[in-house]
Amino acid sequence: MDFLSKLLQGIAFVPAVVNGIEGLFGNRSGSEKKDAALSFVEAALSMTDAITNRQIVDEPKFKEGLSKVIDGTVECLNASIWAKTQ
Repeated sequence: MDFLSKLLQGIAFVPAVVNGIEGLFGNRSGSEKKDAALSFVEAALSMTDAITNRQIVDEPKFKEGLSKVIDGTVECLNASIWAKTQ
């Protein structure tokens, strides 16, 4: 599977990861929950393989981008009915 396909699959399940992290770590700080979500998404994308194969050439920027995706997902979920049902 090429890297772009793997990345898009990883991004597709970010809302489920964020929701699961909220359930597991609801009493922890936002930054702790974000770190946990980032860790789950990175593992799902198998970033180690992508870095080794040179598909990711700037790991810090890649992680920053994933961080923004997670922030945006949380913002969308918080603005939706999802936040109201808890």
